[in-house]
Amino acid sequence: MIHENSFTVVRFKNRNGATSWRVSGWLHGVRFRKNFKTREEAAAEKGAIERGADEAASGLHSIATCLTVEQLREAEGAFQRLAGRTRSLAFYLDYALANYRDPLREKTVADAAKEYLALREADHKQGNLSHRQFTSFRCELRALQTLYPKQSVAEITPAALTDFFKRGQVSKKSYNNRRGLVGAFFKHCVLQDWLAASPIHKVPHYRGIGHRRGSAPTLTAAQCAEIMEWAETNHDGALVPFIALCLFAGIRPDLYHGEISKLEPKDVRLDTGVILIEPEVSKVRMKRAITIQPNLAAWLRAYPLEDFPIMPRGFRRLRLKFRHHFKLSHDILRHTFISMHVGKFRSMGDAALQAGNSEAIIRKHYLDLKSAEEAGKFFSILPKKAGQPAMARTARFPAMPAVLPVAV
Repeated sequence: MIHENSFTVVRFKNRNGATSWRVSGWLHGVRFRKNFKTREEAAAEKGAIERGADEAASGLHSIATCLTVEQLREAEGAFQRLAGRTRSLAFYLDYALANYRDPLREKTVADAAKEYLALREADHKQGNLSHRQFTSFRCELRALQTLYPKQSVAEITPAALTDFFKRGQVSKKSYNNRRGLVGAFFKHCVLQDWLAASPIHKVPHYRGIGHRRGSAPTLTAAQCAEIMEWAETNHDGALVPFIALCLFAGIRPDLYHGEISKLEPKDVRLDTGVILIEPEVSKVRMKRAITIQPNLAAWLRAYPLEDFPIMPRGFRRLRLKFRHHFKLSHDILRHTFISMHVGKFRSMGDAALQAGNSEAIIRKHYLDLKSAEEAGKFFSILPKKAGQPAMARTARFPAMPAVLPVAV
């Protein structure tokens, strides 16, 4: 009976009288015999053959390698984890080397966001970034830090970012805005070599959202007349200049960092009939000149800025009462001015110059909202009495903390 993979070492006398030590047996059904000069050599060969046979039977292999035992065990574990996959270990290793950053280049989300916000704050102080945009960066990155307080930027996945942008059941437009803000942050991380590639490219975004907004909300001429009558008969007319400039000149009414908050009385020139919006005042950092229409001139003469500051004492409280009383939406005074201007003068180019918008925006949101007749009524709204500046003459707008901009 043949014993598979069984070997023996026996003493063997050759024909020439010399003695040898023979290893003999059966290996995988094949007879094996080999002679050696010494018993030790024969025993070593027998052991090597038996180990090889056992390894082949158990799936193990004896291979010369420079790896340590620990490295071999790690390599074996890696191959076991790849069972069933179509790619090689080298493929996944190449991917890891391309995308992973060792601890010397790792940056936590908190530290990276802190450095990035410092750069954006410097841009804001230099006038290269609006307060609204800087505030948006700050709020979004603070939310990202809260969600991932200890993770590195390299650990943030596209799937995680998608869920982050969808938080709070926001609109598609807000989702896209969040994606743009965080995308700029990750672009900076790539430039700093904290990240091999930005995950934002694999985060979906909604297309065509910017084209869905329809006509801008506006007031009728009758509503505007009611507002101006209220402004004259309440709070000694203190709010008349603010409302008149927003309604009849289209000044952007953002309270804390908008055009109305930066407008100087010297730039409202009744002698030349224009309001100069300097680049440091303009939202889009471009100078423009707004023609003072005759009715606005009448309001500013009846309530001169020397006696009635644009933002009088107690302005925040008074403005809040005004908004609540008429239930006014964001920027509706400015929207009304632009639509009335187009209705009266029928010139989208001039309206764009006056408002600081593009003609495309004027055409898309303000064209044909008001008839020439209603626009004529709007620009005929005049003051019914001259202001009494006793209260407003000494008024000064107090310093306000930096908070989110709010517009009428």
